[in-house]
Amino acid sequence: MQKKICILNGSPRANGNTKELIKHFTDGAKEAGCDVVCFDLQTMNIHGCLGCCRGGTDTANPCIQQDDMSKIYPAYIAADILVLASPMYYWGFSGQLKCAFDRLFAVAELNPNYANPIKDCILLMAAEGDTEDNFAPVKAAYEGLLHHLGWNNLGIVYAGGNMAAGDIIDKPAQLQEARELGKSL
Repeated sequence: MQKKICILNGSPRANGNTKELIKHFTDGAKEAGCDVVCFDLQTMNIHGCLGCCRGGTDTANPCIQQDDMSKIYPAYIAADILVLASPMYYWGFSGQLKCAFDRLFAVAELNPNYANPIKDCILLMAAEGDTEDNFAPVKAAYEGLLHHLGWNNLGIVYAGGNMAAGDIIDKPAQLQEARELGKSL
């Protein structure tokens, strides 16, 4: 069965290290026969969640705010796998990714008990630091998120040692890890 993958790219860099991870992951996933759509959140008009709890009335666009999340909702709902792709910012996800992810709550509001759709999930993250300790806060946040949503982790690529845009090009093992994760699907 062809799996549908929705990638939320939280990197503000059009051609940065996170984007390279996404390209290699996507190549592998397409080789495995998956259908992949990627949203570059930096280029989209997405407002922060209002916490109004007034969403869930329209399955096509469940949030009351009218912005570019309306492009993401159908792909997210249809996806078997959600890929969170982000550079590490202050030992966490980028604001672009966090903002869009918070808005996915409107999809949970489609259900009377606020049940989120069950997804498989993958994390792709580029960072300057490359130690286990450096990634520990992100690991805890990601694992906590999946635990509370009831989602399954299909894999994580932590690509450390990448500060300047393009640094990852000199680390083919990191790019190959992303490609292999995509191929494994």
